[in-house]
Amino acid sequence: MRPTPGHNFEAPIGYLNTASIGIPPTFAADALTDSITRWRTGADTAPDFDAQVTRARAGFAALVGVPPGQVASGASVSQLIALVAGSIPDGTRVLTLSDDFTSVTFPFAAQAHRGITVTEVDPDKLLSTVEQFDLVAVSLVQSSTGSVLDADALREATSAAGVPVLLDVSQAAGWMPLSLGWADWVVGAAYKWLLSPRGAAWLAVRPDALERTLPLAANWYAGEDPWASIYGLPLRLANDARRLDLSPAWFAQVGAAAAIPWLAGLDLGAIRDHCVGLVDAVRRELGLQGNGSAITSLELTTEQVRRLRAAGVRFSMRAGRARLSFHLYNTAADVDLVLGALT
Repeated sequence: MRPTPGHNFEAPIGYLNTASIGIPPTFAADALTDSITRWRTGADTAPDFDAQVTRARAGFAALVGVPPGQVASGASVSQLIALVAGSIPDGTRVLTLSDDFTSVTFPFAAQAHRGITVTEVDPDKLLSTVEQFDLVAVSLVQSSTGSVLDADALREATSAAGVPVLLDVSQAAGWMPLSLGWADWVVGAAYKWLLSPRGAAWLAVRPDALERTLPLAANWYAGEDPWASIYGLPLRLANDARRLDLSPAWFAQVGAAAAIPWLAGLDLGAIRDHCVGLVDAVRRELGLQGNGSAITSLELTTEQVRRLRAAGVRFSMRAGRARLSFHLYNTAADVDLVLGALT
């Protein structure tokens, strides 16, 4: 057990794969176990999960810096981005980063039949080309490399050009302090840095952007009163971002309702410094400069990869490189394990 801010994790030394799957605090895992036990005994009714959906929504809202009423609850990043992609006008020119995660880019690329185009540029050209496009859709932290986008510079460039912005914070929210109420859409998944089960995601929508975001997956749970919206017409959706809700995956929401509000109540600045400090310690000993991220991507030989795995380090291979990711449950012992294997 690895204690962190008053709670315990069962993350083993060498677990550096949060960018793929986050490990929950024990109390969140216990909440999920208890919920499964209740399921086994038929102890719940469907409305019993509404409180967890509300708490998880509020937790995500706090992490990205918006009111809960501006947050829609869904199942995955691509599903929520598809609402945006299906709502933008024919012929929209979308700007993104080269090799960004495809859950960001594919929903827009799938709209090519409407004349929507998606253009990839290198990070050093993003800001200088904003004014040539109608929408910027990018990840705040790149999944494959851990590269961190300058959000303030993007805000300045897009505001000056009058170009709306969609940000994916799946590799940022949970370790990085965020204040993104300026962005038109902010989307994030539960199961990485938010330490929650897979099956939940959220979309923060600025009020003026909500007016132009179609409820393409309209359903009973998106109703102003969900339990009075389960039969018959007319369409009666919520007035706020809940109009974009998807009917929840219950167990994912149970875990998220436990983990995310707790995470949002921690000192995110301290968590950022902790994670970045561990990454920098690895990079420094390998002769690399710090990258200001909780993720590092290392070009290793086949033998080095084998030695990392043999030492018990858990990581992912992305774009031919070893991706190591550090969260609040990691310590200097993880750094020592990596360096011992590589050096």
